[in-house]
Amino acid sequence: MTSNLRIGGLASGIDTDSIIKDLMQAHRIPVQKLEQDKQILEWQQEDYREINTSLRTFRDTVFNMKLQSTYLAKNASSSNESVLTATAASTAAPGSYTVTVTKLAKGVSVASTGELADETSDSGTLKKLAEQFTGLPATLTFSLTGSQGSKDFSFDTASKTIYDVVAEINDADLGITASYDGTLNRFFLNTTTTGTDAVINVTADPDKFLSGDGTGNDNTLKLKLVTGNNTGQDASFDFGDAAGLTSSTNNVTVNGVNLTLKAGGTATVTVSKNTDAVFDAIVDFIDKYNTTMETISDKLYEERYSDYKPLTDEQREQLTDDQIDQWIEKARSGLLRHDPTLSSIFSNMRMTMSATVDVGGGYVKDGQTVYSNSLAAIGITTTQDYMSGTLVIDETKLREAVEQDPQGVLDLFTKSADDYSQKGIAMRLYDDVNNAMDRIIEKAGSDTNYDLVDDSFIGEEIKDIDERIETMEERLQQIEDRYWRQFTAMEKAIQQMNAQSMWLMQQFGTGGQ
Repeated sequence: MTSNLRIGGLASGIDTDSIIKDLMQAHRIPVQKLEQDKQILEWQQEDYREINTSLRTFRDTVFNMKLQSTYLAKNASSSNESVLTATAASTAAPGSYTVTVTKLAKGVSVASTGELADETSDSGTLKKLAEQFTGLPATLTFSLTGSQGSKDFSFDTASKTIYDVVAEINDADLGITASYDGTLNRFFLNTTTTGTDAVINVTADPDKFLSGDGTGNDNTLKLKLVTGNNTGQDASFDFGDAAGLTSSTNNVTVNGVNLTLKAGGTATVTVSKNTDAVFDAIVDFIDKYNTTMETISDKLYEERYSDYKPLTDEQREQLTDDQIDQWIEKARSGLLRHDPTLSSIFSNMRMTMSATVDVGGGYVKDGQTVYSNSLAAIGITTTQDYMSGTLVIDETKLREAVEQDPQGVLDLFTKSADDYSQKGIAMRLYDDVNNAMDRIIEKAGSDTNYDLVDDSFIGEEIKDIDERIETMEERLQQIEDRYWRQFTAMEKAIQQMNAQSMWLMQQFGTGGQ
């Protein structure tokens, strides 16, 4: 515990604070060394976690490369896009299909057939319902049913406006939307969906506010809604030999072919293999692989400047901000140089990408059967920069494999097997990346959830250093307190001697008179 009684050189004239600070600097050297060790560990932890973030991003790409749908991409085109447009899922069968659209799906849409009375007064204020629509009762009531439910509405015509009617209908979530155009002075009701399930059902309208046509009076929205069901319409179309198909929407899917119906008529839909999409997916995969490998290799071969240690507080005070940044850049460099964990991860991923897979398919070229059983076989090879672990693509050869040997390319990446050595490239690499991430988390902790207790190898080392620093700080405080006690005792002794000297001088001075 720090002593509260400290006498700092009042009697001796000594700069006690500076002397004790200088004495403590030597004692603090072991603590500073631990703090530097801790900083290095924290930097290493950050570097590991940055690599794991890169691996996590790459894993998403590898996952897509595991999926057969990536290699079964299809194109779809329509001969008459004014009638319909088309896209195709990977499950669609290549071929041509005649599609005839008989009816489009519709919802219910009604609007005022004539202009309504202005909703604002001459002074610009909103009129109440009773002012805008003459002859309305004091309480206006009606009931609506939509595809999502029913509701009874009631409005005080002396206090509510047409916009209150709009708001309450919309807030009811009936599957019906209301709107009012103050420029046109028209009221609109629409269903939120299409098809025969889309409905505006007026179950009660005693004042004919919704169902009236406005003839002979002004107390109506002039919607001419029929009391009862006002229903939408299903789309009706033929797809090849499948006649009389219906849909509640104009977006339909038949055997993996996605159609957007636009008008009545006939169009031919052509489905074909989308080799461009497969080619682009492989190129993107290799690009992201190269980025990930460069991230790892940069750390593995980064220059280490062992003379640059983390700065102490005293050292920082003697440098400019730019000098501090430059020093830290050197001190942080190469902390994972030749790291065995990263070296193993790097090597495993590179070996996977050079593996051979037992594939099907194959195609004949120059009188010989060519199999897409490795990345090299489809034009993907290592660069001259061996240390980077990156790959280069012969796009002509890759496109040839994608177009001529789709089954072989599919097997090369996605083949499943219990034996790891028989798995496709993407299947193996996905396992490699997951294992790599697990190893880094074990080494340096999670890169996504910092709230978790860090029981990683580096995390435990940091905890150990923190405990040692805490123990040493307590010891340093005891040493500092001891110095202060010693100097305080010295100051008290000097004060006492000074007092005695003054007394003697006073005595001698008195005796001489």
